[in-house]
Amino acid sequence: MGDPASLTYMVLLLSALVFWAVVQNRQSLGQMTQQALIWALIFVGAIAVVGLWDDIKGTVMPQQSVITDQGRIEIPRANDGHYYLQAEVNGAALTFMVDTGASSIALSTQDALKAGIDVANLAFLGTASTANGETRIAHVRLASLKVGGLEDTNVRAWVNEGKLEQSLLGMTYLQRYSKVAFENGLLVLTR
Repeated sequence: MGDPASLTYMVLLLSALVFWAVVQNRQSLGQMTQQALIWALIFVGAIAVVGLWDDIKGTVMPQQSVITDQGRIEIPRANDGHYYLQAEVNGAALTFMVDTGASSIALSTQDALKAGIDVANLAFLGTASTANGETRIAHVRLASLKVGGLEDTNVRAWVNEGKLEQSLLGMTYLQRYSKVAFENGLLVLTR
């Protein structure tokens, strides 16, 4: 578009369109001007949204950040007041709710299946008290739990047989960090 001939062509085309619109609507020029201003404002607004989209998205849907070289994970507080950690379990992308009241990692049956765990052959021998009452649980070992470039292997967890809407990341995982802090709406985990 930097070519002068292209720019001249675009200006002439736009001028011809404006001239045609004025001639066609010469009886109601006030209304046409009003409509043109409305469309111009819509156009400017659309450009502003596109230009500011990253800032808007960061405010509306904040994302966690992982600073691997510092061993730091920053998790923004969600609109519901909880903190959700995005992680890979055995290569499968899962979302955990960070729960300092949970003693260990608890996977929902659906998340366990995503992580390649054969739920049908698990021995649900233990029980756990949850917000939904008592439920049966099965002990498992996760080959890997990875957040960004930070990876833990052979991680102990439980699969919840009952209704668990969100997998939980409890204290056995959080204790792997030297510092767990709440700062300006962020949960910060530091190794």
